[in-house]
Amino acid sequence: METSEVKALLDAALPNCEVTVESDGSHYDVTAIGSEFDGVSTLNRQRAVNKVLMEHITNGTIHAVNIKAFTPDEWTKAQKISISAS
Repeated sequence: METSEVKALLDAALPNCEVTVESDGSHYDVTAIGSEFDGVSTLNRQRAVNKVLMEHITNGTIHAVNIKAFTPDEWTKAQKISISAS
């Protein structure tokens, strides 16, 4: 499954999020940034993404998904930390 297909599925299901998808075959790294994650636990954020992809995970098209989901404020802080650590 192409990363563009995974991104399209996530964009449709999470329209208020900025989503990026990277892959090395059947393993995908998903980053989702959106205010809809305000007040939502990390586990429930991951569940929201997994729910969209579950059919493809179940049928083996997607073998593994690494999910990082942030609010816009969390993303800004994470980028600042990443820059200062460099």
